[in-house]
Amino acid sequence: MAEVKVFGMWGSPFSRRVEIALNLKGVEYEYIDEDIANKSPLLLQYNPVHKKVPVLVHKGKPLAESAVILEYIDETWKNNPILPQDPFERAIARFWVKFIDEKCNPAVWKALWSEEKERKEAVEEACEQLKTLENELKDKKFFGGESVGIVDIAANFIAYWTAAIEEASGSKEKFFTEEKFPKLHQWSKEFVNCHSVKEKLPARDKMIAFFGARFTASQ
Repeated sequence: MAEVKVFGMWGSPFSRRVEIALNLKGVEYEYIDEDIANKSPLLLQYNPVHKKVPVLVHKGKPLAESAVILEYIDETWKNNPILPQDPFERAIARFWVKFIDEKCNPAVWKALWSEEKERKEAVEEACEQLKTLENELKDKKFFGGESVGIVDIAANFIAYWTAAIEEASGSKEKFFTEEKFPKLHQWSKEFVNCHSVKEKLPARDKMIAFFGARFTASQ
């Protein structure tokens, strides 16, 4: 029986966060891919509150919510830390993870899926949040400096999913462009090409096909 298990979904950026963190730490785990339309009894048992992925099970004890799981992973396996050691810097990192989850990701998701009449306003809001994130990046390679940290992992949706979903939508008016966000695009390339990250990202063509089908179904 595996000491560490991850209940996830192949196309979920949230469950991929957990896999990236474990991979950076060199932690072996068993991965269980969930059918979100037909959730397993174990997933519902381990996460009865939200009933969603990801769930990390360590020595039989389950944890839900990706941001919580990332901190647990960092505190449990001390090598290759993803949170800063300095208390102030740790608090700042937590602030930006919260910003990404509560402000940035929802705005970008809404802009990607908005209908035409709502799209302009949604795109403006998404660009405002992305610009805030880019300003925090400044001229650093990663948000925490020279190595991948918790803020980078939390922003994986921006780094990898956003451009793929834009491509899947077939929209000619893309908002997450290199011209608008040069620093975020450079960061995205660095993040996606990091070996420990790249190993745990879903295939781009599979993602485009998956989200393309969702766009077609919603029309």
